[in-house]
Amino acid sequence: MEELSVKSKIIKSVYFSQEDGRLRICFKNGEERLFEGVPSSEARAMTAAPSPGHYYLDRIRTRFRRLAA
Repeated sequence: MEELSVKSKIIKSVYFSQEDGRLRICFKNGEERLFEGVPSSEARAMTAAPSPGHYYLDRIRTRFRRLAA
């Protein structure tokens, strides 16, 4: 997995795998979420958004399948 640079109030780090579309989001509160089937364009759009946290809530959390971590 490749680490993507992110500046966010709630997200600590983001990792994305081009091979299988898995997106791992590590939050500043210690929680981690893993999603599958995420296009690289969505992962990069989230990290580049003015508010990556809001992008996650609006575009990632509800659209992609979450895997048990």
